[in-house]
Amino acid sequence: MTETPVRFTRPDGSPIRVLVVDDENSLTDLLSMALKYEGWEIRTAADGQSALATAREFKPDAVVLDIMLPDIDGLKVLHRLRADGSEVPVLFLTAKDALDDRIAGLTAGGDDYVTKPFSLEEVVARLRGLIRRATVTMSMNESPVIVVGDLQLNEDSHEVSRAGRPIDLTATEFELLRYMMRNPKRVLSKTQILDRVWDYDFGGRSSVVEIYISYLRKKIDAEGEAMIHTVRGAGYMLKAAGI
Repeated sequence: MTETPVRFTRPDGSPIRVLVVDDENSLTDLLSMALKYEGWEIRTAADGQSALATAREFKPDAVVLDIMLPDIDGLKVLHRLRADGSEVPVLFLTAKDALDDRIAGLTAGGDDYVTKPFSLEEVVARLRGLIRRATVTMSMNESPVIVVGDLQLNEDSHEVSRAGRPIDLTATEFELLRYMMRNPKRVLSKTQILDRVWDYDFGGRSSVVEIYISYLRKKIDAEGEAMIHTVRGAGYMLKAAGI
């Protein structure tokens, strides 16, 4: 018997909200149809300025964002969203061979990408992954709290704190920290981190891992003894301070 996929909703039971931004009407129509089939509420925008206005009013749970737009590009849209304080997960649409665009999008604070042409199933799967990471749905874990030393992470509420001090993380930073906290005192290679946190590789461009590790260090180790350690030639390890 085929298992029925879990239907995602917001914590209050209302539909997940997704904003689709692309200047190709045929593409946004197809994506909208596929995502509405998931039971989600969809809004669309054909340019960057409209996307920003819609995001501020609609408050989406995820954004599908083309990098190439007719007015301002997707990277600038993302930058302005983050400047507004929005940590909404962003799935970039990129050209088939535009590796630099993918790296730029992710290092600018994006969370994932798909390349054109893509399958609708792939986009839905990627969005489900991002939404799951952002915990807009209920966690099935018995205990949502992970503790390593004085660092605490709640998988349900996405609250992170160290020694009682709240720490704000993006969706990708949170997923990276969760992975490391679930594997304390274990060396994790860049390849393992890419496979677990981003679900694909960069054809050797693992520098994105270094970038996100540096982001985490600035937030996690800012006011205390270092917990995130580089193991030269092997990867990274998280362990309680003083161990």
